[in-house]
Amino acid sequence: MGPTTEPTPQAEHWFEPLAEYLGAAYLRYSFTKGTVSEVDAVIEALGLTPGMRVLDVGCGPGRHARELARRGIATHGIDISARFIELATADAPEGATFERLDARHLPFDGEFDAVICLCQGAFGLMTAAGDDELVLRSIARALPAGGRLALSAFNAYFSVKYQDDADFDADRGIAHEHTELRNEQGDVRAAELWTACYTPRELRLLARACGLRVDAVWGVMPGDYRALAPSTLTPEHLLIATKNGS
Repeated sequence: MGPTTEPTPQAEHWFEPLAEYLGAAYLRYSFTKGTVSEVDAVIEALGLTPGMRVLDVGCGPGRHARELARRGIATHGIDISARFIELATADAPEGATFERLDARHLPFDGEFDAVICLCQGAFGLMTAAGDDELVLRSIARALPAGGRLALSAFNAYFSVKYQDDADFDADRGIAHEHTELRNEQGDVRAAELWTACYTPRELRLLARACGLRVDAVWGVMPGDYRALAPSTLTPEHLLIATKNGS
């Protein structure tokens, strides 16, 4: 595994053209099929109850936000992809709202009881130096003191050990993958993906620098969010944190 060079973005973020191409076909991928169990786990971990307000950062087509809203938890989803926001908004249940925003520059100030950022939503796709911290600081600002966060991040240990179909840039902690995407019409297009990868220690340090108390870091996989210790065996970590303050 060797270093790779990230391309010059053609839009506000390199992911936008891919999301535009995928459209609703994104929801065909197996990693999107565990929505209900992921929401079950997040509700329990964050102590969410009906009437609370949640921000879903990097919501994609809105699967988590829509599921939370169905349970009486008002959820506002944001994503940089206009196409994903269009899909999320269509026939959205009551309590689920969506807006196209850049997660690095969120306008919110203590407006949400909790924030979720799951399935490489925004944070995991921020591969330029310092962008992951911008996202986490924006998330922290959206929370009041005592507000809760659940954020997933790709496991650097897992990527190095098992992800043979990607190059791992050890200096930047980024996995670079060549793959194929199939759109709604079934057309196939070659694509490159860049995913930022993290160790539990990095997540803890970054969270603390952004004014968050780390409650736990779990080792998880899509559709299976359990309180397991981090290891090399699970593809993701799930950070559970609370905003500092009285």
